[in-house]
Amino acid sequence: MASRKATKQNQARSPATPGSADSSSGNATEGQFRIVGLGASAGGLEAFEQFFRAVPPDCGLAFVLVPHLDPSHASILTEILQRSTVMPVVEAMDQIAVEPNHVYVIPPNRDMAIFHGILQLSVPEVPRGQRMPIDAFLRSLAEDQGEQAVGIILSGTGSDGTLGLRAIVGAGGITLAQEPSTAKYDSMPSSAIRAGYVTHVLPVEKMLEALLARRPAWTNSASRRGLGTDSGAGAGGRHEPVADAVALGHRPRFLALQEEHHRAAHRAAHGTARSDRHRGL
Repeated sequence: MASRKATKQNQARSPATPGSADSSSGNATEGQFRIVGLGASAGGLEAFEQFFRAVPPDCGLAFVLVPHLDPSHASILTEILQRSTVMPVVEAMDQIAVEPNHVYVIPPNRDMAIFHGILQLSVPEVPRGQRMPIDAFLRSLAEDQGEQAVGIILSGTGSDGTLGLRAIVGAGGITLAQEPSTAKYDSMPSSAIRAGYVTHVLPVEKMLEALLARRPAWTNSASRRGLGTDSGAGAGGRHEPVADAVALGHRPRFLALQEEHHRAAHRAAHGTARSDRHRGL
């Protein structure tokens, strides 16, 4: 256990690159792909089915699902969702490497995180009623994938997922929520929208289309780190999702998080340069 922790500490974090995702639909950069985390609760099965019926099998994305499951019963969600997509739908296992064009579902009574594109499962330590498994995974996804992270909140009760989307927005990633009027239970998407952490509010069947429309920006984002302009940017190099958030009335908090992210990166870069000068490097 100690050696495993030491290994993690010695590795530099970077977006997942377990395999190539070059395809006509996804057109991800060679050896790199986006990981999409989806959270749902009550009414989530119907939303998941709608979502994956609209996803082409060669989209070049990986999907990790975190629904609220009964911890005392085996789940057949993978079997049900397999009917809605030809992509492999599997129950997540500890230390499994995420691959593009695959769907991974959290098992019952497990917490899940991701490190270097590899899923990490553990037995929950918090009582069931106090768990926020969607928040936990999305925060992990934001930390691991940075601006490459994508978070989606679908139908459900409560507010799980809101803080997870906050982390993804703060890392420069993309966040989506189901249009509340189309959700069977609208508490979860409404919570995230009201908090100002959602860049796109859409019916489920339109979400993948919106993500794939961002492909030109994704191609350049690894080198730009969210700065400058690209074909998906508006005036002043502002990304389309930011404009969507402004239109939804979420501008102050959303942009504050983005600006905080860039200021932290700027301080880190200049702090390193000053330190090098002091050492005579």
